[in-house]
Amino acid sequence: MSSEFTATDLFGFAAELSEAERAKLRALDALLDERVRPHLAEWWERAECPVHLRTELANLRLEDDPALLRPDGTLNPQYVGFRHFMLARCDLSLATLYGGQVGMFRTVVCEGGSAEQAAKLDPLIVSFELTGCFALTEPEHGSDVARGLETSATRRGETWRINGHKRWIGNAALSDVIVVVAKDTADGAVKAFLVPREAPGVTITDVGSKLSLRMVHNADIRLTDVEVDESQRLQRIDSFADIAAILAGLRPVVAWNAAGMQAGAYEAALRYARGRHQFGRPIASYQLIQEKLARILGNATASLAMASRLTELRSRGAAGDEHSALTKAWTSDRLRETVALAREICGGEGIRVANDVARYFADAEAVYTFEGTREINSLIVGRAVTGFSAFTR
Repeated sequence: MSSEFTATDLFGFAAELSEAERAKLRALDALLDERVRPHLAEWWERAECPVHLRTELANLRLEDDPALLRPDGTLNPQYVGFRHFMLARCDLSLATLYGGQVGMFRTVVCEGGSAEQAAKLDPLIVSFELTGCFALTEPEHGSDVARGLETSATRRGETWRINGHKRWIGNAALSDVIVVVAKDTADGAVKAFLVPREAPGVTITDVGSKLSLRMVHNADIRLTDVEVDESQRLQRIDSFADIAAILAGLRPVVAWNAAGMQAGAYEAALRYARGRHQFGRPIASYQLIQEKLARILGNATASLAMASRLTELRSRGAAGDEHSALTKAWTSDRLRETVALAREICGGEGIRVANDVARYFADAEAVYTFEGTREINSLIVGRAVTGFSAFTR
């Protein structure tokens, strides 16, 4: 009743992938089994980021293996989705470590930069020779950053001077380059700049003391009179609408991550239920446990279906903001319910880090909030279905 990759692919979405794509996912899962899963509890508890895995993942050639490329040189979006799914099924922090580079950073550079910038930087990004992150969120502006962006950029000849403060920027301390979003002081237009992490005036500190996404080092970044050349400005970003259009293409990733985490939580809970005996029988044999497992499976299967369908719609240019917003809000809701049920199945053991369910339980809170809160996404859907905007004016 499951695909070769996960018991939660009840309707066989992975069967639509090519043999080359499935083989690559099998290779990824083998690496995760050998090099990641045995160490996750220790890394997570110590809030230690396994930076060395970037090279090992890059060596798998998940992005640029010729066997994966379509005639136009692109990857099948469904394969990309399942790649995110497999990483999140193992651990969300790992999915963020990899996806922040080849998903967020790569997409912003390749779609926001000029053709020359993209051609030069893309091979370096895919190989992890050049690492980077995306800095948009600010201490005082999360959901309202489109209107409230405070980081500024002032042009003087061929040089830009950047001042501001960014927060919650994942992988910043591990990156060679930070894509900083700032407002042009001359005309108020939003622009983006490739800022070297070691540039004078850049100060990075770890947010720290987190309950969720513990292996990801989110950063607080202060920019004080940081100077970059005009050549370091991403040439196709001249407004927040340009930023929003780029980010829209990345929205399905959150749903794939939510589906993958539910798969991991389901498998961990099922494994525990089969091995745990009470009253002389495995608890998996009891009706109430089976009911919880069935609910989890329904949540996980439906989330995977929504992620896959959203990806298909977006690849055809048929997805609106409301599709992405509804999918993110709904799948993250189901993720929260799923990890709570999985924790219930595992009883007291469900709060121990050594039990994988505890990681999924904690990390679900990050997914629930980032890339648009439930409230904001609900208002986006509400605007689409009623024709009235309920956003604060």
